[in-house]
Amino acid sequence: MDSKEKHVRENESVDSDLIADSLKAEGKNRRRENTRKTNRLWLWLGVLILIALLLYWIFSIGIIGDATGSFNG
Repeated sequence: MDSKEKHVRENESVDSDLIADSLKAEGKNRRRENTRKTNRLWLWLGVLILIALLLYWIFSIGIIGDATGSFNG
């Protein structure tokens, strides 16, 4: 009976170690995926801001205003 209990306890500890390792790996994968999503969002936000700045700059130097005829001079 003692050897059987010992074998069961060893298997339980091995199973719990495997579960802990798999949970740790799953957590790392989730964090990596969330980091990728966040980086993509920041990248697109930066692109949109750059486009807005470019349009503002072009309008401020008068190219768009002259092309649309909205300037009187």
